[in-house]
Amino acid sequence: MKKLYFIFLLLLCLPALTHAERIRILHGPYLQNVGETEATIVWEVNNESVGWVELAPDDGTNFYASERPKYFDTKIGIKTTSKLHAVKLTGLKPNTVYRYRIYAQEVLSHESIRVHYGDVAATNVYTAKPLTFKTNDANKAETSFVILNDVHARPNLITPLLNHAGFKEKDMVIYNGDMVSEFTDRDTIFTGFMNESITLFAKEQPFYYIRGNHETRGEFATHFQDYFCPREPNLYFTVRQGPAFFIFLDTGEDKPDNDLEYAGITDYDRYRTQQAEWLKEVVASEAFKQAKFKIVVAHIPPVPIKNAWHGQHEVLNKFVPILNQAHIDLMCCAHLHRYVYEEPSETIRFPVLVNSNNSCISAETEGNQLRVRVYELDGKVSFDKTYTAQTK
Repeated sequence: MKKLYFIFLLLLCLPALTHAERIRILHGPYLQNVGETEATIVWEVNNESVGWVELAPDDGTNFYASERPKYFDTKIGIKTTSKLHAVKLTGLKPNTVYRYRIYAQEVLSHESIRVHYGDVAATNVYTAKPLTFKTNDANKAETSFVILNDVHARPNLITPLLNHAGFKEKDMVIYNGDMVSEFTDRDTIFTGFMNESITLFAKEQPFYYIRGNHETRGEFATHFQDYFCPREPNLYFTVRQGPAFFIFLDTGEDKPDNDLEYAGITDYDRYRTQQAEWLKEVVASEAFKQAKFKIVVAHIPPVPIKNAWHGQHEVLNKFVPILNQAHIDLMCCAHLHRYVYEEPSETIRFPVLVNSNNSCISAETEGNQLRVRVYELDGKVSFDKTYTAQTK
């Protein structure tokens, strides 16, 4: 009898023994896909758990003044049990500040209809100010943004470049690909650039991240969308903020799909063809046509040079003919690890600015003007040009 009792106690304690480390937030939260009426919040914890977000208006009341609505990390109506959580908030109001808190509660075991829950980890709203974010606003008079690219997980780049560009006053931070050299595991993401980004701004200020060719590489590359653009249909997307309409293109790999380096695992030619069909719909939309400024962000540039690789030819042949008819004000690219600027020509009818791997693009609108500057790592301005919105 005593033996059976001991076994019973052991079974009760087994879930706790297998989760000896108390649940805690490892990374995040950080904002993704902030729009006028929606935003996605992502975070990672150390134990399998269910996660949710509490949302409150920024109305001066104490966060504990009332029970705040909960938005769960779910899939097909079931709360997701995971270490990584992403909650998409919808039905939000434009140009509105929201306060939020994230939660994760351990799932110690799940057998049939029995779920055994453990401890809870959450962001602090008791002794610390609740985290906030602000939704976009298409009616905002002006907007501003900063673009970084080709960091390749190098230290001592992100913080000084963002500071030179005055990122705290910018509406948007944009990462234009190759932030790491290869996606080998989840640690690559955070040690490469995300921990620094979260510490600097990403809990409360949105960043928009489009893949470069290096984010397509590595055994963890298929998990990219678990962390960036989660709950979205594609990795290419559009954003409207104030007078500017941004098109973010996922340009894929830079060599042919049959190249030895890809070991037969890529299909980017077809992917870019499908994306081109989506792009046709975007530039035909009223939201695009009504925007004062039209800006394209893409990692691989379409610059027509003699030694262009396959990816550049693909961008030039599949995307540029569509964009040539769309009155694009500026295309911002990366990839080459050097500065290149191309004025409009018969082949590409809009300016193309290629940012180097040691500088950042800083831009702001004022009336019908878009001023664009490039800051080098030492803080010097190496490019300064003002564009006038095209008349249609």
